[in-house]
Amino acid sequence: MARSIVVGLDGTEQADAAAEWAAQEAEARGTGVLLVHVREPSPEALLPFVSREPVESWAEELLARTAAALRERRPGLPVATRLLPPDPVAGLVAAAREADLLVLGSRALGGVGGYLVGSVGMTVAGRVEVPVVLVRARGAGVPGGPVVAGLDLRRPCDEVLSFAFGEAARRRTSVHALYVQRLPVYALLGPPVVPDVRPAVAPEVGASLDEALKPWRAAYPEVAAEGRVVIGSAGQELVRAAAGASLVVVGRRTRRSAPGAHIGGVAYAVLHHGRAPVALVPHD
Repeated sequence: MARSIVVGLDGTEQADAAAEWAAQEAEARGTGVLLVHVREPSPEALLPFVSREPVESWAEELLARTAAALRERRPGLPVATRLLPPDPVAGLVAAAREADLLVLGSRALGGVGGYLVGSVGMTVAGRVEVPVVLVRARGAGVPGGPVVAGLDLRRPCDEVLSFAFGEAARRRTSVHALYVQRLPVYALLGPPVVPDVRPAVAPEVGASLDEALKPWRAAYPEVAAEGRVVIGSAGQELVRAAAGASLVVVGRRTRRSAPGAHIGGVAYAVLHHGRAPVALVPHD
């Protein structure tokens, strides 16, 4: 059996949506869910006369309530809970080492919420070595919609395509692989005497995209796969594609030591402007 899917809870509606998404995913994978909450720093460390008991009681109640709701909606689903020590980034990164997948809540730009949907969540997503799925409130994606895979043919694609095809097979849907070609400025803004290279670029890149898809089409013959080359902004095009998707999958480089959030500009755009869940798949 696969390892559990770890879900970070912080009391927000985004985290609740993440728990529900993870439970559905765990059923499809034949595994369980581990719900975790990171303790806040001890109140008595700052104010000696303030007890930490209400804080811990709230956290334990949050975990127990969420676990009970998942078990009620999905009888037979293994659901465990764990209260983690303070330090959200370290705690979530450590928990993810035991998982096949980490699921967190995500929000649009300008919103407010708990620590999992802001800079901490982005930092964790950029550091862990397993795929991370970020889910918006009521953001289950379009039921039956394709799995959209955003590819960069200049970097390794196998990890992204493996995840995308596996998800599509479990969902019994298709894969739409999208590569966005950004042309040099002279090709877009140059004078009329500069040749327009756009018609020539797409067929050449399309052949490379088909070559990247070939082994995965063979491995998943039941999954229909379409490759598409678009010229423009990768972030904008993926946001458009996300509107009809059940899941968006993008790659990101694993940053084992660098501080801060390092998920990439394209992933950042899709997370904050798209509605579908976004899977960030690590690669070296």
